[in-house]
Amino acid sequence: MKYKLKHQTLYTYVNEVHNYQSILCLQPQNSAKQICKNFNIEIEPKPSKIYSRTDYFGNIQHYFSLHQSHKSLKVTVSSEVEVLKNATQLTLNPITCEEARLKFTIDRTLKIEVLQYQLPSQFITWDEEITAFAESCLLPKMPLFDAVLNLIKKIYTEFQFKSGSTNVNTPLKTVLKERRGVCQDFSHLAIASLRSVGIPARYVSGYIETLPPVGRPKLEGSDASHAWISVYIPEMGWCEFDPTNNMIPQQRHIVTAYGRDFADVSPMKGIIFSTGDHKVKVEVDVIPLV
Repeated sequence: MKYKLKHQTLYTYVNEVHNYQSILCLQPQNSAKQICKNFNIEIEPKPSKIYSRTDYFGNIQHYFSLHQSHKSLKVTVSSEVEVLKNATQLTLNPITCEEARLKFTIDRTLKIEVLQYQLPSQFITWDEEITAFAESCLLPKMPLFDAVLNLIKKIYTEFQFKSGSTNVNTPLKTVLKERRGVCQDFSHLAIASLRSVGIPARYVSGYIETLPPVGRPKLEGSDASHAWISVYIPEMGWCEFDPTNNMIPQQRHIVTAYGRDFADVSPMKGIIFSTGDHKVKVEVDVIPLV
């Protein structure tokens, strides 16, 4: 599958902003699964320079600063991405949850590689309730791959997707209690569940092609950023799962970044020097190319 991506963020400020510094994490990855082409960033007002770097997790970030006064900021990122079809058949490792946990403990090299994805992080902590939620799916004698499928199915069937019901700072205890949220919440909950029983899991940021209702055209700007999870399964490596849609990501999923949680892969974050409030509007298009 080939896609044209457009991600536009518009900030409007009540009072003038005199200085702004920002980091973008919006460039789709180049990997064995996908190829990013024709990546471009347009910023209004235009900064003197945009710097790029690869972060600790292997994601490409872009930094810019604005020193002129402005009352609006528009960042438009566009690219073309080809998501490759997996030509090889996935060989499932029947290792159980119990066996995997033991391997992560006794295999020193593997432990060093995955430890940061087993520990609490900025948005991911857990307590007895989350651990109990995890243990209802991640049964010791069950194959780990099947157990993760059980976990994402439980989240998909028992939780309501409701835009605006949470924000990035909503505690996972609240999400678990109220049984509603968005893809970010469901991914954080799935990762917390896995880590609570010793299974390494990481956060995946990107996009998914959405399909309009039958007989209706797709509205411009109606897509959105998406999040899902990646779980380390011995002898298989990192395997991705989408708890929001109860599926294994394939050609409709486009990866932007990997991290411990949302804090590592926030699409756009920065510091402003101003007084007063601001509004933000985000529009995303994921357009299939023939």
